[in-house]
Amino acid sequence: MLILNVFLPALVALVASAWFHPHILQIAKEKNIVDNPDARKLQRVPVPIMGGVAVVFGLLAGVMCFTLMSEFDDLLPVFTSVTVMMLVGMVDDIRGLSPRIRFFVEILLVVFLIFSTGNQINNFHGLWGINILSPWISVPLTIFACVGIINAINLIDGVDGYSSGYCIMASVFFGYAFYKLYDVNMVALSAVIIASLIPFFLCNVFCKHSKMFIGDAGTLSMGILMSTFVANMLTVTTDRGVVDANFGLIPFTLAVMCVPIFDTLRVMSIRILRGKSPFHPDKTHLHHLFIDLGFSHIGTTFSILSMNFLVVLIWYAAYEWLECSINMQLYIVIFCGLLITFIFYGLMRRHIASGTKFYVWMTKLGAKTHVEKYPLWVKIQLWIDARMVVSGRRGKHN
Repeated sequence: MLILNVFLPALVALVASAWFHPHILQIAKEKNIVDNPDARKLQRVPVPIMGGVAVVFGLLAGVMCFTLMSEFDDLLPVFTSVTVMMLVGMVDDIRGLSPRIRFFVEILLVVFLIFSTGNQINNFHGLWGINILSPWISVPLTIFACVGIINAINLIDGVDGYSSGYCIMASVFFGYAFYKLYDVNMVALSAVIIASLIPFFLCNVFCKHSKMFIGDAGTLSMGILMSTFVANMLTVTTDRGVVDANFGLIPFTLAVMCVPIFDTLRVMSIRILRGKSPFHPDKTHLHHLFIDLGFSHIGTTFSILSMNFLVVLIWYAAYEWLECSINMQLYIVIFCGLLITFIFYGLMRRHIASGTKFYVWMTKLGAKTHVEKYPLWVKIQLWIDARMVVSGRRGKHN
């Protein structure tokens, strides 16, 4: 039964996303829907920016398959929100939207999800001795947290494979947790997200001439889904299993979301202190630091995802091996988040400014991550580029 409810929809999502990707790439090129380079962005040439549409197409195909085998009512509001967010993101990608309009839409969609699904952060699961929260606290808290997550996912989209690779990794962790909670619908959703993202991730990382960015249509949609995972996990429910009392659900979710959340808090805090809008674009994110150290895009993505994975591993060690209390698990995760995104970033900027020996060593390490110069990597790029072009032209002629 698990195979039918989880793996079959994931397979459908994978095939649909892979099939649609070259077609939407061709459309983006023909209509000149591209992300143009500027002083802040890292690409040097215009790049098509409709990858998120292919991802959401695969996502919806997988969910449609899921509806044939299981109850779908509780996921319908989620995918209504994802579709709306994708459309808003498309408009932002093509014409541009003000942060205020986008922010307003995000709040409306989160409120819609709260009252249509009933999922909200209303249970601290014993953290600081708190369990059930009043709706007067849980609803504003959920809106604040979910909108923050949506924007955090949107803001990490700066180098190849980062945002899609992070969402794949996060979906694996959340999917495993929901499996332990016997929540089949959320497990299926996690699997479908992973499958929908894999074709885009591979093309985003390996392709050269047929590269496409996920765009706001993709990152905003993924942000809605990641916030759905968090709200669902921290809501009161009686129809699924429970983990042991020492399993810190809040520390776990914060560990999974660690780098996007803490990096966004750091960047926005700096912008506010400098008298700028927290949404003012700049080059102060963690991925910009690795690029300045000479790391390649794939090296930057691998390094940051490894750091986030390490935080989850440290949380697991605190929970499983050290048997720390839920409160202590949270403090450990917060310390790791501050260490990676605040302290590490600040120290490395000082090393860069001073040109220290450690900075020189990091640049040498970064130089080794430029795998695009290796013959095997070039062959893979050429092969995938050729397949993408052929698929796109075939679809056009048909």
